[in-house]
Amino acid sequence: MTTPVTTSQEYAVQLDSVAKTYGTGDGAVTALRGVTLRLRRGRFTAVMGPSGSGKSTFLHCAAGLDRPTSGTVRLGDVDLGRLKETALTELRRSRIGFIFQAYNLVPSLSALDNITLPLRFGGQQADRAWLHEVIGRVGLAQHLDRKPSQLSGGQQQRVAIARALITRPEVVFADEPTGALDTRTGAQVLTLLRDLVESIGQTVVMVTHDPVAASHAHSVIFLADGRVVDEVARPTPDLVATRMTTLGDW
Repeated sequence: MTTPVTTSQEYAVQLDSVAKTYGTGDGAVTALRGVTLRLRRGRFTAVMGPSGSGKSTFLHCAAGLDRPTSGTVRLGDVDLGRLKETALTELRRSRIGFIFQAYNLVPSLSALDNITLPLRFGGQQADRAWLHEVIGRVGLAQHLDRKPSQLSGGQQQRVAIARALITRPEVVFADEPTGALDTRTGAQVLTLLRDLVESIGQTVVMVTHDPVAASHAHSVIFLADGRVVDEVARPTPDLVATRMTTLGDW
């Protein structure tokens, strides 16, 4: 039997031997140590680990927000390390979506203008059909003229999700997207993210410290001391929490 050949079409993000060190000499801190990982398209992946495990650095390198000290990061078939800063900025704007804990909305803009902001930065017009679909999926049709201060935390995060989707990105990176939300609202946001993966094939990579949040993903990758040490498929909150307590023994 022949081994199937994997291609860039299978994977949204690929990391090969990625290391990241901050500083030099005695003050150097190594955040990632030879991380090799393949993230399949159309999947919801959670990334967990204790404080200092390298979660944030992993997200920053995988999303092209920071350059690794060594190793390669690919978005589809593009080696991010070969791009100059201008091209990398354009790639992040057009092919990657971002969702943050703090929403990062522009206070003076309406919900609709916040959603379409990435398109305006790129000098593009909104695809009306896609804009209508995104707004419908996140449940914001009745709130488009409101500014962030007039929206609840959950509604603001839905605006941020719509903004992340508006360019039809290959990957959406979410950094603690429910960290500022109450339990009920956070569950609604996580259910929305999972539905986007299931219904339109969106690829989502989420960094979280919360086992309940991680249980909404298809799989959970665990980091410890800058290394990938385990992966759990079909996670449950109890399974994730138990694995977190034993990461020190990896």
